[in-house]
Amino acid sequence: MADKKWKGTTYGNSLMHHWLIKLLKVIDIRFVYIFTYIFVIPPCLLRPGFKPIYHYFRERWGYGPVKAFLKTYQNHCLFSMYAGKHFKVEIEGFEHFQHLTRQASAFVQLSSHIGNYEMAGYTLTSYDKPLNALVFYGEKQTIMENRMDMFANKNIRMIPVKNDMSHLFLIDHALQQGEIVSMPADRIFGSPKYVITQLLGAEVKLPLGPFSVATMRGLNVLAVNVMKSSTKSYKIYVTPLDYDKQAPRKQQICQLAHGYAAELERMLTMYPAQWYNYFDFWKS
Repeated sequence: MADKKWKGTTYGNSLMHHWLIKLLKVIDIRFVYIFTYIFVIPPCLLRPGFKPIYHYFRERWGYGPVKAFLKTYQNHCLFSMYAGKHFKVEIEGFEHFQHLTRQASAFVQLSSHIGNYEMAGYTLTSYDKPLNALVFYGEKQTIMENRMDMFANKNIRMIPVKNDMSHLFLIDHALQQGEIVSMPADRIFGSPKYVITQLLGAEVKLPLGPFSVATMRGLNVLAVNVMKSSTKSYKIYVTPLDYDKQAPRKQQICQLAHGYAAELERMLTMYPAQWYNYFDFWKS
């Protein structure tokens, strides 16, 4: 059973990824999506990732079996719709991002595995401050190289999370330089430490690291979520997360975690089908 579990990387080999990227530049993306919906998504529903999403709709939203199944299919379809020639992007709360990029001090930007956060890298950019994005080191090399090429002119650097913990020094250096550090705050990886909060009516464990990094220096924090609003458009939500910087640090961490979970829940209330944690999140 262990071999059937998700490994944390995109499926396929380097040659497949290379030619897929080339094809997406010239082919009409609508034909790709039609093919995907008919021939690719149904077999994906037989993989281990189906049950957690089905249970998400059944238990967190109270859908019946048929509606939960259809929503699970929709979820997989939406997850595949990441490519295209041009997208219309609307930003809500852009002034919060602009204000912090003009300040001398660093700030933390929290992401999650909902919507398509990677789209923020093409739109929500600043040439006043470099953005350092914490990424999973185990991703396929082709995917990593393509991301670095795409972000090369966007003042974005990627910090891979490694077992030797070298990413912690890179994060610390970036914050000392007054830069932006972007971290996913909905999955525990690297360190086993966590903070408990509530999400969609049930208890969840969020990684302690992102909230600890912010409170250690009393930094401002933004939650950034990029949600697909239609076939050819996205909406970016930039939301400041307030916390009492004079409170005991443990209390600051809890306040940030609760505020982040509340923002995550707000997004999921508007876009319930765009939840992309393909494991049992509430029982992990």
